[in-house]
Amino acid sequence: MALVSELELPTLDYTDASLRGERFHETMAELRARGWLARGPYGYVVLDRESGEFFLRTREAIFPGMTIAEIFGVREGPLYEQMRRNILHVNGPDHTRLRSLVNPALSARAVERYRPPVRGFMEELLAEAVAESQAGGSGEEVVGCEFVEAFAKPYPSRTIALVMGAPLTDAPRLHHWSNWIQRQFDAHSMATEREVIEQAVGEFYEYAEALVAARRRDMREDLISKLIAAEEDGERLSDVECVNLVLNVLVGGVDTTQSQLAQAVRLLAEDPEQWRALREDPALVDGAVEEALRYEPITPFTARITTADVTFRDVTFPRGTVVMVCAFTGNRDFEPNTGEEADSGADPDSFDIAADRGRARALTFGAGVHYCLGANLARLELQEALRYLAERVSTLELDGEPDYETITGIYGLARLPVRLTLTDAR
Repeated sequence: MALVSELELPTLDYTDASLRGERFHETMAELRARGWLARGPYGYVVLDRESGEFFLRTREAIFPGMTIAEIFGVREGPLYEQMRRNILHVNGPDHTRLRSLVNPALSARAVERYRPPVRGFMEELLAEAVAESQAGGSGEEVVGCEFVEAFAKPYPSRTIALVMGAPLTDAPRLHHWSNWIQRQFDAHSMATEREVIEQAVGEFYEYAEALVAARRRDMREDLISKLIAAEEDGERLSDVECVNLVLNVLVGGVDTTQSQLAQAVRLLAEDPEQWRALREDPALVDGAVEEALRYEPITPFTARITTADVTFRDVTFPRGTVVMVCAFTGNRDFEPNTGEEADSGADPDSFDIAADRGRARALTFGAGVHYCLGANLARLELQEALRYLAERVSTLELDGEPDYETITGIYGLARLPVRLTLTDAR
């Protein structure tokens, strides 16, 4: 038995702003080849699937959001209340109760009703991109656009507006609030932009409280109405709980889906053969989504802090140790915890939408009791986006270099210039 602090470990500075794109891939491959554990700037990084799932599932490690609040002196006000009530920071029976009340509204079956309107958003966005594009083609319509701005940003914010029951015209405001509130998880932003983050939380609270009050007077088929009506063992959500759960869905469902969609389209644009395969066989859409989630997770690191001494593989992590779970490397382990190996010879470091990766689920949405609330909705959005584009876009090409954001927080793309050669709708 050894204390983790006594081990000689390789180091990974995941705060290094230059660690992105191909350099990130190369660095992580080299690090994983050296073992399952590394030292980081604020604690330790676990690199394989088994260790990742252990720290995500154990009840003796929690999300360190309130530790962040303490570090930055957030002790009152809207941001403090939001952090304290965020379902990520709620544990034990209170967490179980909240999840049991909100899960039915976001189950795989419940979100199916959103497929037709979500597809409609892609149709609208493509029409807008065609109208704005100055590119021309010979016998075919060619659209040049910056994919993040034209598709990836507005698509999930319109979807969240629909799910919440907010006017679609409010989608840009929802995107703005989500983008800023999400920055509470970034140490640099908390140190330099806390006032703007706090303002975004306050503005969204005011907006959501008005929506909840309106739905109490006029119940509909949206998420807020379902949360108001949700009941288990005679218990219902209070208005405060309802507003905070809606905020969780907003913050967890806009920047994340935006970034994962952009990364998926980048991967497909870089590989014409796979784009052709997707077009020829629409049944590959679900596999393409799962492979993008596995290969380029937009949450490459998830933080936990131990609440007691935790021992794993004869290594003791003392109480108060920060552990970063690396989904990027964990997702490259094909072997599930059951010991059944995937029936595949596919290279784990290759992007292959037709590969059999076994039964092990990607760590991109987390694991355990804090598994992502909106995972079913996110998958549906990604599926419908790729399905629609595969029907309408015969050729998908990069039209310049992608501009990668940093791997801290949400690992997205600032810009993704593409050229789309359109075909008639099938």
